Amino acid sequence: MRGLFYVLTALAVMGLAFWAYQENYKTQAAIAEVRGLHGEIGAAHERISMLRAEWAYLNRPDRLADLADLNFDRLGLLPLMPDAFGAVDQIIYPLPPILPITNPIELSYDQLKAMENDL
Repeated sequence: MRGLFYVLTALAVMGLAFWAYQENYKTQAAIAEVRGLHGEIGAAHERISMLRAEWAYLNRPDRLADLADLNFDRLGLLPLMPDAFGAVDQIIYPLPPILPITNPIELSYDQLKAMENDL
């Protein structure tokens, strides 16, 4: 009986060792994947920084004014002026449509008082 217990204990230890070995490799693979993702995120941040710099360079006011002057005949663009811009509160937004009231409910003063008492 004692021998069977030793064999079962040894098999359990070997099984746990095999499980720990597999978990170790899964953990190392996950860590390597996370490092790769961090590298990709860093590269994406660098690309975004470069694109923002290029966007700022291409949207220089003097460059845009020159382009507007060069293409005035074809596009009809007016030169950029500081007074050409307005404030957000000057924009007139369309009013939402007022929907018709269908199936109205008529209440009398007594019914309204009864409803208030129920609340």
